[in-house]
Amino acid sequence: MFKYIINRLISTAPVILSISILVFSMLHLVPGDPVRAMFVESGGASAEQIAQIRNLLGLDKPLPLQYVDYVTSALRGDLGKSIITQQSVTELIRLSFPSTFQLTVAGMGLAVLLGVAMGIAAALHHNSWFDNLTMLTATMGVSMPSFWLGLLLIYVFGIQLRWVPITAGSDMRRLLLPAVALGFQAAAIIARMVRSSLLEVMKEDYIRTARAKGLSSTKVILRHALRNALIPVVTVVGLQFGGLLGGAVIIESVFARRGIGQLMVGALQARDFPLAQGCVLFVAIVYVLVNLGVDMLYGFIDPRIQYHETPAAA
Repeated sequence: MFKYIINRLISTAPVILSISILVFSMLHLVPGDPVRAMFVESGGASAEQIAQIRNLLGLDKPLPLQYVDYVTSALRGDLGKSIITQQSVTELIRLSFPSTFQLTVAGMGLAVLLGVAMGIAAALHHNSWFDNLTMLTATMGVSMPSFWLGLLLIYVFGIQLRWVPITAGSDMRRLLLPAVALGFQAAAIIARMVRSSLLEVMKEDYIRTARAKGLSSTKVILRHALRNALIPVVTVVGLQFGGLLGGAVIIESVFARRGIGQLMVGALQARDFPLAQGCVLFVAIVYVLVNLGVDMLYGFIDPRIQYHETPAAA
């Protein structure tokens, strides 16, 4: 198990390196001079101001040296300063991320609880009207954009019924609608995966043996089938967490929540490239680390999963 974890950590290093190269390239993929682009809406800037910004961003150095400086600073936790506010990018992300993380965890928790419950119920009532209704709901959830669902929730529960407030905030009542809008699509995907995985596991010989002992379908699923059926579901949950983290950008805009999504959108609109780079790099690395954690979780769910090395030729 320890060797498996070490190998997974090593295999993650090239992914993070590739992410750093792509994020670093953002500034250089902007058509024309990125420094001049920052001042387009303000009517331009003097040659001295442009030279000062280029020096601040290190754009007056050779490209390889710029990348080395960028990676070295990022490893120290220094992602530069915002061009607009002159604040530390790391500090801005630190202040904004808790709200995004809270929304993502709430959306993921709702997605897992609802998705697993729907999937198990559908598998227990396979080919019944309940199964068909559950899968119809899941199909609608997969097809429905999160921003449209968010607007619908605001209109129905916030404006018409006035059951919950729609203003931004961190308390549970203000978190409910954004979490539902963010997590409903993931819940639908998880429900479909749980159902299909359970139905596949239910065909195994050891399940037939459990049934032959007189156990009910509910006990067979909960005690014997669910653990093995969860292995592919864990993969989906890990991928969906990263998707929810990215989807929080849209939901934060719909519900006017302050978070890293709003911070990133504002940075792109203001052409604040150091801040935009820092946000993208941070979100991407969090996504990679979450999926790394999912890989490691496999070994605890099913000890048979190991990382095998090819033996050296004699």
